[in-house]
Amino acid sequence: MKATVIVLSYRPGDWLAASLASAAAEADEVILFDNGSDGALASAIGRAAGVRVVRSRVNLGFAPAVSAAARLARGDLIALLNDDAIATRGWLCGAEAVLEDPTVAAVGPKLVLAGLFRQLRLPGPGWRAPGDPRLLGRKVSSVRVDGEECLERATGPGLHRLETAGGQRWRWTAGEACWYVPVPGAQSTVSVNGEAVAPGPVVHLVNSAGLFLDHRGYSGDIGMGAPDDGRFDAPGERFGVSGAAFVTRASTWRAVGEMAPRYFAYYEDVDWCWRALLLGYRVVYDPGAVVEHRRSASSGGEHRENVRVLAERNRTLTMVRNGPGREVLKALRARLSGGSDGGVREKTLAGLPWALACRASARRGWKLSPAEVWSRWAGVDSEWAV
Repeated sequence: MKATVIVLSYRPGDWLAASLASAAAEADEVILFDNGSDGALASAIGRAAGVRVVRSRVNLGFAPAVSAAARLARGDLIALLNDDAIATRGWLCGAEAVLEDPTVAAVGPKLVLAGLFRQLRLPGPGWRAPGDPRLLGRKVSSVRVDGEECLERATGPGLHRLETAGGQRWRWTAGEACWYVPVPGAQSTVSVNGEAVAPGPVVHLVNSAGLFLDHRGYSGDIGMGAPDDGRFDAPGERFGVSGAAFVTRASTWRAVGEMAPRYFAYYEDVDWCWRALLLGYRVVYDPGAVVEHRRSASSGGEHRENVRVLAERNRTLTMVRNGPGREVLKALRARLSGGSDGGVREKTLAGLPWALACRASARRGWKLSPAEVWSRWAGVDSEWAV
C-alpha cells in the first residue's frame, strides 16, 4: 500500500528538517502543512526537503489542519508525524503489516523521548498541604545541568507541574518519587536549588507506549517518564495511540471521520481512537517500530496556561461525545462545580451543544455501547513503576 505522511508545523525549529527526512525515507508522499508559520519558514524548509507543501496563512490548530491535509492525501495509508519527531526505518512497513487486519483502526509505535536523562530522587518525607490532594516533597526552584537552567524540561511522575507567583517559579517533588532531567552525556553535572545532587543512572525514557483512559475520563501516555528497559516491548491492544506518530488506512480514516474540528489542539487523538472503538475497531501498539520525540517543541510546553485550558476543555467534551451517560454527568458536574479554572468552564459550556449533537449523530453507527468500551478500558494500563 502507498503511504502518505502528514507533518504539521506552526513554529518550526531545527528539528523539522530531520523529521521530514525521516518521513520521506518511509513514505510514498510527505505533506508538510505549514500551519501559519512566521514568514512561511516551514514552507521554505519543506520545499528544501523536496516534500509536498501546503500552506495556511493562519494557525488552524492541530485537528483542523490534519483534517485539511488528509483530504489531499493520495496514499492508502495516512500517517501523522509530529514535526519534532523522528521515525526510525521500518515504522510504516510495520504499521502496514498490522493494518492488513481490517479490524484494526490505527497503530502506534513506541515513542521515546529524545536524548538522555539522569534520574533524580530527593530525600524528604511526603506531606499534603491543606486543600491540596497532591503528595508533596521538596520545593524545587532551580535545576541546572552543566550550568544551564532546565526546570521546565525536567519530567517524570516525581515532579509536579510548574507553578509561578510573585515572579518566582518552582515545582514540588512528589514525595521521594523519581524524576529525570535531560543531560548531554553521562558526565554532565546536575544541581538542584544550587546544590550538587547524588548522581543517578542515565537512561532513555519512554514517551508513549499507547494511551490509557482513567476512571475520571482523563487519558495519558502509557509508560510516560519510565526508563526504556524492556517493559514496554510487547505489542498489544490499547485504548488509543498518540497522534505524534499515528497510522491508519485512508478508508478507515473516512469511516471513523476526521479529527474533532472544534478542539484546535489536544485530545483529538484520544477522541478519534475512542470513536473507532465505539464503531467496533481495535487500536494496536507496535513497539517493533520506534519514533524519537522531542515533545512540546512546537507548542512551547505542557506548562503553558493555554495548553492546560485547551486540554481540560477537550477532555470534558471528549467524555460528552463518547463516554457512558453516568460518567458524562460526573465529568460535567465536576467541571461546573469547581473553583476558578482560567476559563475552562465557559469554554466547555460553549462547546457542549456541539458535542451533544455529535454524539447523537455518531450513535447510529456504534457497534459497542459507551458502557462496553468504558468497562473494557477505564483504568487499564494506567500505572507503572518508574
